[in-house]
Amino acid sequence: MSHAAPRTGATRPGKGPAAPHAADSHDTIRVLGARENNLKDISIEIPKRRLTVFTGVSGSGKSSLVFDTIAAESQRLINETYSAFVQGFMPTLARPEVDVLEGLTTAIIVDQQRMGADPRSTVGTATDANAMLRILFSRLGKPHIGPPSAYAFNVPSVRASGAITVERGGKKAVKATYERTGGMCTRCEGRGNVSDIDLTQLYDDTKSLDEGALTIPGYTPGGWNYRLYSESGLVDPAKPIRKYTKKELHAFLHHEPTRMKIAGINMTYEGLIPRIQKSFLAKDKEGMQPHIRAFVDRAVTFTTCPECEGTRLSEGARASKIKKVSIADACAMQISDLAEWVRGLDEPSVAPLLTALRDTLDSFVEIGLGYLSLDRPAGTLSGGEAQRVKMIRHLGSSLTDVTYVFDEPTIGLHPHDIQRMNDLLLRLRDKGNTVLVVEHKPETIAIADHVVDLGPGAGTGGGTVCFEGTVEELRAGDTVTGRHFDDRSSVKDTVRTPTGTLEIRGASAHNLRDVDVDIPLGVLAVVTGVAGSGKSSLVHGSIPPGEDVVSVDQGAIRGSRRSNPATYTGLLEPIRKAFAKANGVKPALFSANSEGACPTCNGAGVIYTDLAMMAGVATTCEDCEGKRFQASVLEYHLGGKDISEVLAMSVTEAEEFFGDGEARTPAAHKILDRLADVGLGYLSLGQPLTTLSGGERQRLKLATHMGDKGGIYVLDEPTTGLHLADVEQLLGLLDRLVDSGKSVIVVEHHQAVMAHADWIIDLGPGAGHDGGTIVFEGTPAKLVADRSTLTGEHLAAYVGA
Repeated sequence: MSHAAPRTGATRPGKGPAAPHAADSHDTIRVLGARENNLKDISIEIPKRRLTVFTGVSGSGKSSLVFDTIAAESQRLINETYSAFVQGFMPTLARPEVDVLEGLTTAIIVDQQRMGADPRSTVGTATDANAMLRILFSRLGKPHIGPPSAYAFNVPSVRASGAITVERGGKKAVKATYERTGGMCTRCEGRGNVSDIDLTQLYDDTKSLDEGALTIPGYTPGGWNYRLYSESGLVDPAKPIRKYTKKELHAFLHHEPTRMKIAGINMTYEGLIPRIQKSFLAKDKEGMQPHIRAFVDRAVTFTTCPECEGTRLSEGARASKIKKVSIADACAMQISDLAEWVRGLDEPSVAPLLTALRDTLDSFVEIGLGYLSLDRPAGTLSGGEAQRVKMIRHLGSSLTDVTYVFDEPTIGLHPHDIQRMNDLLLRLRDKGNTVLVVEHKPETIAIADHVVDLGPGAGTGGGTVCFEGTVEELRAGDTVTGRHFDDRSSVKDTVRTPTGTLEIRGASAHNLRDVDVDIPLGVLAVVTGVAGSGKSSLVHGSIPPGEDVVSVDQGAIRGSRRSNPATYTGLLEPIRKAFAKANGVKPALFSANSEGACPTCNGAGVIYTDLAMMAGVATTCEDCEGKRFQASVLEYHLGGKDISEVLAMSVTEAEEFFGDGEARTPAAHKILDRLADVGLGYLSLGQPLTTLSGGERQRLKLATHMGDKGGIYVLDEPTTGLHLADVEQLLGLLDRLVDSGKSVIVVEHHQAVMAHADWIIDLGPGAGHDGGTIVFEGTPAKLVADRSTLTGEHLAAYVGA
């Protein structure tokens, strides 16, 4: 490219040209021959102590370079400094595919991975805030109830006693007793809610066990789960359950764990209810298979714990207070309010603790999360919120010359909030750190000292460095990012007429203030507002899921490393049938998880060798050469290709392959059309789902739902992970959905989507208890003309009004 900076002298804004590469690992991170994923043997120098933004279309190789190469090698090298014993407890990391990596410093990764959805994990436990509050209350709380653990809802309240024998004067006679106690509510075990199980959903009491009375997923007659009850000897398997005696019913439903032999196998028998609670209710509901989740929704109701009133804490912990405020009250406060309360405490004996706690709470406010509370379940945070929570512990750090790596830090941020995020990134840089940011938003690209643009396309069409230089040079350059950098949309001249309305009345979830709103149907409706204003609470909390509602979010797609777009979308099924028909054999042969699997690697394509504390090694299977199938299966062809070659195709290539000719398969082509429609044409059919970003996951889900009968589509920030050039394609897709008779409701911050809407519902005016109301309803043109809200001001600036 005519505007690319020379490799050996990358421009460093304000500092003049960098020294040649042979010189200085003090000033640059030098990458030679990077080949992770789709990277095509690229070499690059990145200036240290600068803010470098990596751009490019989705799938161009940004994450492969920044996360899978630079950050991964830094973390691997740090892990190697620990003893072999310690490394045995750490995640094992393989060396990235790269020839040379020089000038690395300690990398701190701040990504979008959602926090664990453990029911006892909260915003407070995920940061240091809860720990500091517990110490504070253990020192100042009245009445005094014990150590910090007495205020912890994730430490059991059961008192443990013990004895210490002390030897004095040669005699072992003096004993001292001790006891420890936690603050967990014994009724709900620190979860804040209790579950009631509908027994009619577990079994048909008119039947006996021999007649198949149990109706629980996985409890089929003849299976081990079923035999545990029917062959336990504790109940009569031939008697209908409704005729059980009290003793039999207790043994069936509530029996304590007991070891016994069933058909010669040692097993643990326990009552059906505790077994259901352990096997179903102790797990993350989001990760359940659909049929199991449906069973839990049907059989279990969750209600606020009547003993602790949802606070999760024991009575003693709730009764101990500082200035009439208990630790439960403090954790339930909006963090911005809690920061003010802590600021009002003046106790010299805990002055250092108060200073540290104030700094942590102020960081929440500064980063735009002051609307959260410390008792907010961590699993309910969006990817953007989780990323900012992870940032908190780094803001006050005194470390310098660290490499901070961010993955689209503007996700979930209103245009009003992006400036605040930009300030934080610059502040980290100004402390002498190297800041590497993968980003699509022009507002953040604009503050970069150095820009690296990857591409030119996605997947096999990407993986090269198209541009390196300043933002001004990027604007003038002839790359996809440069050409679209200053793209602006205009508001619609005419908008669609609604075909009906979706009425929401008295919405009060989280911070919503008894909201009444009519969402128009048959149009593109966009819900906007600053982060924490109540958008998700309104849309996801007030629109009940049902047959007519298709809700598509960015949550993780559960599956093993064998799961891929072909298996997830159902695409593999028509492909297998087409191969089977063309060759006169069984479809099961063309599944790497079934009869066609290579017997050596069991269809994985690689052999995994566990090396204990060292990184495990995955070597390509020598028998199938990584193709995953038996050699005999690969002799069968369709359109001149074997099944492994088809799975290696990109969606775009497969779309053409199955579109006409000998391989024409309409059922497969229909699914491939949808994948291309949502901007995933670059994905290979066999790419593991574990490698997809949040935005890619949402678009993959959208593609699978596009054929559903549901009339209302609810999307959560579908522009996440989309390049400037791809947003236009997304708008076209949304238009096609609406024009086909669907109603589309989008929670979104991107101004191009707002401008394209038929109707906007803006929440605010602020976040948390400063939000929760409708501040505007109407067309984008009216929002721009009124400029009565923050969203209106930013949209007006965007469209140049």
